[in-house]
Amino acid sequence: MKARSYWLFLFLVIIGCTKKSDPAPTTGIYFPPTGTTWETATPASLGWNEAAIPDLKAFLATSNTRALIVLKDGKIVIEEYLGTQLAGGTFGVTSNWYWASAGKTLTSSLVGIANAAGKINLDNKTSDYLGVGWSSLTTPQENLITVRHQLNMTTGLDDGVADSDCTDKPCLVYKADAGSRWAYHNAPYTLLDGVVTAGTGMSLTDYFNAQLRDKIGMDGFYAKSGFNNVFYSTPRSMARFGLLLMNNGVWKDQTIIPYAYLLSMTTTSQRFNSAYGYLTWLNGKASYMVPGSQAFFPLSLAPNAPKDMYAAMGKNGQIINVVPSQNLVVIRMGDVPDTSLVPFLFQNDLWVKLNAILP
Repeated sequence: MKARSYWLFLFLVIIGCTKKSDPAPTTGIYFPPTGTTWETATPASLGWNEAAIPDLKAFLATSNTRALIVLKDGKIVIEEYLGTQLAGGTFGVTSNWYWASAGKTLTSSLVGIANAAGKINLDNKTSDYLGVGWSSLTTPQENLITVRHQLNMTTGLDDGVADSDCTDKPCLVYKADAGSRWAYHNAPYTLLDGVVTAGTGMSLTDYFNAQLRDKIGMDGFYAKSGFNNVFYSTPRSMARFGLLLMNNGVWKDQTIIPYAYLLSMTTTSQRFNSAYGYLTWLNGKASYMVPGSQAFFPLSLAPNAPKDMYAAMGKNGQIINVVPSQNLVVIRMGDVPDTSLVPFLFQNDLWVKLNAILP
């Protein structure tokens, strides 16, 4: 290779690596300080259609919503609280609610942080962290499962067992080779808690508090519910996490979630369900799959939402929507708006109301 061609090739390689590893620059983003102080912007100041907000509020009231927050450039533009708390009384700014499976994206972020610190390798066998024989599979079958398979829901474990939340060895049954099938399965996801603990030497709670929660001023806590570790927080803490994602994993001037990992987390992660990254749902794809089915739906996840929107979604309509192109974050907490494990239809209906307001 001639010297000139060599240096041109090297330059292009360096540029390509830089684009992947460095956060895209953002300007004019507001980050709330620790505590309850949070700057607001009025819909009118942004040119939003205020006349459509009452219709949104009526939709929230009839869909069992407890909290809705819309951020633009990090500032609160819409913040509504309805109904009662889990322990009774009026739901408000300081009320806690569960994230359900929206907490999957939180766990994915923790794995990414640990990966960047050299504590977890995504391509290592899960048994490197949980020990040989953590499942009912044969050793060769079990050795095919990696941390990456747990992140993208392709472990090959049978999601059709009596209790798909069960992480006991008899519940972890072979269905197919890892990497050959996508299926929404809670048990392999929950076992990432043990991967984080083994890789970092810290409990999930301690690692979360030190590496993410305290750095961006969140509140919240994990609570055991059956086999699951369920995260609870105030709606504004969920909004803080959404703002972190929107700003490419950077809080103010500190990188919390490595940009290269966040890109992988929010990009199609396997060849089966194009609408799924690393424990994160992706809009704007040609099709998507749903929990409990191997069928493909030939449309995008939320046709009414922006194509670049990605989402953390949980049972009973726990939602984080991030729209990078518009610096928007949408948070919804509440009771069941429909009967689905993941609130696909409700999320799409919510965007009908939001589109009537947004410019």
